[in-house]
Amino acid sequence: MWNLIAQDIARATGQSFDLQDRRSVGGGSINQTFRITDGDRDYFLKLNQASQYAMFEAEALGLREMAETQTIRVPKPICWGTAEGSCYIVMEYLPLGNSSRDSWYQMGQDLAAMHRVTSDRGFGWQRDNTIGDTPQKNPWTDDWVEFYVEHRLRYQFQLANRRGNFRRQEELMAAVPSLLAGHTPEPSLVHGDLWSGNASVTVDGTPVILDPATYYGDREVDIAMSELFGRFPQPFYDGYNATYPLEPGYETRKILYNLYHIINHFNLFGGGYGSQAQSMMDRLLR
Repeated sequence: MWNLIAQDIARATGQSFDLQDRRSVGGGSINQTFRITDGDRDYFLKLNQASQYAMFEAEALGLREMAETQTIRVPKPICWGTAEGSCYIVMEYLPLGNSSRDSWYQMGQDLAAMHRVTSDRGFGWQRDNTIGDTPQKNPWTDDWVEFYVEHRLRYQFQLANRRGNFRRQEELMAAVPSLLAGHTPEPSLVHGDLWSGNASVTVDGTPVILDPATYYGDREVDIAMSELFGRFPQPFYDGYNATYPLEPGYETRKILYNLYHIINHFNLFGGGYGSQAQSMMDRLLR
């Protein structure tokens, strides 16, 4: 397997790659992750079962699409494929360093610039991908309310119903048009899974975002999630709002958008996420 991966790196880069060392690194909750090197060039590698190939392919295409905007740093995808029962994605290795107020402010500005990249096809993306390892449906849809209800909330509720129904789920989905009344977002390119573990800074101070669940949606979904599992430092929000200010009503929409992620966490992990999701639903319906 390792020889096949090395051959694919050589094919993709046009330079021979003789794998000299591989070291397991952290950050791979659902994948095995490695730093691999030929003594000259280092790459970051993720491994999973071959059945998860589509997940890595979608990640590579999402990273490529974000990189092409030339707005915010992401690891460059090098190659991806399958080998001996495993699938893999190889990407640029970015040594990470310590963040500062300036780097977080710059991250806010850079993300705002990426959010100004929009699609004339509406909300969605070129293909489905995953959020964690849950399928995420991205059919092109003209209306944001329809997209969010049908392809974010309803899909997650359907998965959750295997464990038992949430109270008032139909009532909540019926309330989304009123919760989003007067809010007409453009279909912005979003990261889609922007929690604190997927944002960092390189050793030279450049902000970088990782592990996307890319699609075109309301830009506020990224800002909302940045507040969900350990809020980003305040300079991030200062930089974002100085570049692309949020609209009135965000504080309510934030709860609605983060509900998607909490239901997904309930579907993945169970436990207290169910009661947290129910509490958010009840709050929105009040």
